Amino acid sequence: MRSYISSLLVAGLMSGLGAVTSARVPLDIRQEAAFSNPVLFQDLPDIDVFRVGSVYYYSTSTFAFSPGAPVLKSYDLVNWTPVTHSVPDVADFGKEYKLNGDNDRAYVKGVWASSMRYRKSNDKFYWMGCIQSTGKTFLYTAPGNGAADNGGENDNWEWTLEGTIDECFYDNGIFFDDDDTMYVTWGNRQLRVTQLSDDGLSVVRTETIYDSGDDLYLEGAHLYKTRGYYWVCPTKVASGQYILRSTKPFGTYDVREFWDNLSGPLSNAGYAHQGGMVDTPEGDWHYLAFMDAYPAGRIPVLAPITWSEDDWPSIVLDANGGWGVSYPMPVKTNKTVPGVERLDDFSASTLHPEWEWNHSPDLEYFELGSDGLILKTASVVGDLFNARNTLTHRITGPRSVATWHLNISGLTQGDRAGAAIFRDESAYIGVHKDTNGTKIVFVNEINMNQQWQTVSRGTVAATGPSIDAHEIWLRIEADVTPAFGLFPVREAHFYYSLDGENWRQLGTFVLHNRWQWFTGFRFAVFNFATAKLGGQISVKSFKNALA
Repeated sequence: MRSYISSLLVAGLMSGLGAVTSARVPLDIRQEAAFSNPVLFQDLPDIDVFRVGSVYYYSTSTFAFSPGAPVLKSYDLVNWTPVTHSVPDVADFGKEYKLNGDNDRAYVKGVWASSMRYRKSNDKFYWMGCIQSTGKTFLYTAPGNGAADNGGENDNWEWTLEGTIDECFYDNGIFFDDDDTMYVTWGNRQLRVTQLSDDGLSVVRTETIYDSGDDLYLEGAHLYKTRGYYWVCPTKVASGQYILRSTKPFGTYDVREFWDNLSGPLSNAGYAHQGGMVDTPEGDWHYLAFMDAYPAGRIPVLAPITWSEDDWPSIVLDANGGWGVSYPMPVKTNKTVPGVERLDDFSASTLHPEWEWNHSPDLEYFELGSDGLILKTASVVGDLFNARNTLTHRITGPRSVATWHLNISGLTQGDRAGAAIFRDESAYIGVHKDTNGTKIVFVNEINMNQQWQTVSRGTVAATGPSIDAHEIWLRIEADVTPAFGLFPVREAHFYYSLDGENWRQLGTFVLHNRWQWFTGFRFAVFNFATAKLGGQISVKSFKNALA
């Protein structure tokens, strides 16, 4: 993924988007005969997808959110659930990932497009990514716990940083050959294949396999082997894919356009692109790509692949020659995964992997237990963008409702706590505790510029009553339906309740449709100090529901 988007994106945008689970009450997803795109209406971009036995794994990017590089699993390529993060803490990448102030933070840096694979010879999962801001490639591994002999299942994820390579394997794709040799394909415009040492930390050989020149920007390549060929599949930024094949990993490669500018299954969204190919146990192949679909973010869409007589792949198109809205289910199975509608009371010993902190958290200032999630003020700051220990959750589209139950009895003077819509332009509903009491507020105009510096710390746009109550319920209804080319865009509505039953709206916020921050809007819960440390809130529960 590149740091700026070429004119190809502009055309594309206008074309039409391993933890304890006892704390959640999930709804299992039951299988149907066909599926509809998107397969999961969440911001899950820069896809790498692969299969171990009968389990599919999906790795995605997270930038400065922590833990980073989430992994989802599926039994049918359509229904997905998060299971772990390959990067336990983005603090590994440098001090700016700990939110040290306006000029020392890592927004839009961190985990970009990366890759993950399983290595049968040593029963380990590998994750590799070039970390923006470091110029280095980081390698993490996790024991497979017998995944190859257990149908692909791994119920205990323990990721370890193995080391770094002093070179940026940009938008890489790792691959283990039949003889267990480890390769990685990477680069933009100049696509390269590198052979690595057995431990993955030293370069043995690198060759440029294709130079697309100035007129064609290719990146995000992944490497596969099937039908007697090595395949390298890079994205044509924002609009399609190319496919390269050779009988040897270093080439020579033949090159073809895979697809370009396909009309998509979503209106007011970009073209399907990037992502990866994956096979079923029966030998059928599918492609999992994403669509730029702001304000939701970049969301995954799936299509089957067919092969020509001379062994070149093509996407199965719909009757109009586009990426289909619906296709037959890729895999028939009776196995299920939890759905996205969940109630979390935070009583488990660890956070579920659906949660990610804004930057690295300070572990001293939060805890989980029978009282829920305790968020102690972890920093004395002037705005939400610098507040440590803000916890975020992806918004499920096209519309969803998030409800928090908070105990605010532990707040101290100067504390700000509440629930937010979080991105480069943010807003929140919450409480401000000051010398004159505790007041319910709606705050907007919390804004960054495109250098990701805070330019507005927020304006109290509406106030509710002053309260003495120890508990408050906060709710955000968010519409993240794709909105490229539309104005006005989509809205989020903010509510509060003092009993969990009767609700009053306090504010409305417009969700813009710009791509430059890359990640989509998220829900967030926070508690920060403006005067001194010592205050705390308890997040008693969080409910995520489709609207």
